[in-house]
Amino acid sequence: MQTHLAPEFKDTPEGREAEAILRKCVHCGFCTATCPTYQVLGDELDGPRGRIYLIKQVLEGAEPTRKTQQHLDRCLTCRNCETTCPSGVEYGHLLDIGRSIVEDKVQRPMGERLKRWTLKTGLTSPLFAPAMKLGQMVRTYLPENLKAKVPKAQDSGLWPTTEHSRKVLMLAGCVQPAMLPNINFATARVLDAVGVQTVVAQEAGCCGALKFHLNDAQAALDQMRRNIDAWWPWVEPADGAVGVECIVMNASGCGVMVKDYGHLLKDDPLYADRAERISALTQDLSEYLITLLPELTGLLQKIQVQAEAHTQGHNSAPPQRVAYHPPCTLQHGQQVRGAVEQLLKAFGADVHLSRTESHLCCGSAGTYSVLQPVMALTLRDRKLEQLSSLQPEVMVSANIGCITHLQSGTKLPVKHWVELVDERLRAHH
Repeated sequence: MQTHLAPEFKDTPEGREAEAILRKCVHCGFCTATCPTYQVLGDELDGPRGRIYLIKQVLEGAEPTRKTQQHLDRCLTCRNCETTCPSGVEYGHLLDIGRSIVEDKVQRPMGERLKRWTLKTGLTSPLFAPAMKLGQMVRTYLPENLKAKVPKAQDSGLWPTTEHSRKVLMLAGCVQPAMLPNINFATARVLDAVGVQTVVAQEAGCCGALKFHLNDAQAALDQMRRNIDAWWPWVEPADGAVGVECIVMNASGCGVMVKDYGHLLKDDPLYADRAERISALTQDLSEYLITLLPELTGLLQKIQVQAEAHTQGHNSAPPQRVAYHPPCTLQHGQQVRGAVEQLLKAFGADVHLSRTESHLCCGSAGTYSVLQPVMALTLRDRKLEQLSSLQPEVMVSANIGCITHLQSGTKLPVKHWVELVDERLRAHH
């Protein structure tokens, strides 16, 4: 795609990056076939190719309008188009640049500004946890639209206390400890069972994704720097001790952001090298756990012996039938596929994915479900219809946003996949 950038963008880092991305695009349109918003709305400007043209026009000097902003807002940033693109167009990075420029040039209505400020401030605030606890106490009396955003309170059990020489860092997350704490506890217990200690740096907070995707890039970059500072003593211990093996992410939305620290901080002379190291060390929980298959195999054999002794020769219960929704941030953002299914099958689950739509977004997409509720609910119901047709006993995913969004539309339990592994381990402990 030929480009003629306006002078205000031509020699800026963002302009040079955007131009390089735009020049890769060959207008083929393969991306539209896998774009959820295009499939629902059928509007070229609500597909990747159309949004690329809108961003190109702005970079070439056209004045963006409120309509431009709305078409960019409606993108889920699922990055399915990147998986599909034969030319390797980094659409996600281009969209970040385009949204930031349009945000500076187009004034949002007061109601929208207030809602976005509330989300980026409230969800990362220390007050979020007590507010969520209060919401769970009065959940029965809440209207349905609010009840859908407040999951039932969990009993997350105990955090393992055994010291191990092998250690990993884990980002607790900004909303996960308050909304679904069992995900973190289950992660720590499963890793403990295979001889790995989970460390949480208390100074580390939100990964930065929330503010970054609400176009508050500077605040997001500050959060990233704070996390790097919090993790660095564990990555490079001052006393010469062995550092952590990796930084484990059990929320794929956080994982895809932390893996992008190196890119986002590449022009920061103080943090560029450290950010690159942090990104390289970051793995989704399924990526890391699949490397421990030898340890897991021994554990599974022990579980099998115990299970057979418990049933005393009688036929044991059939495997649990599980419907798995792979988050976009895992399969498209991080390009991690197959590990979750492999792990669940190793632990005896009967795992199924949608045959035709497992690649499509469920509509959660961080704060998208609040800012674009009609599209989010349309995609949620479409996803639930596909998953329900698999006749599962339980649905699982790998990201808290997907889990809470799907749970709001079904009576079936929706869990993080590591919770199933943890349940299996605890049942035979």
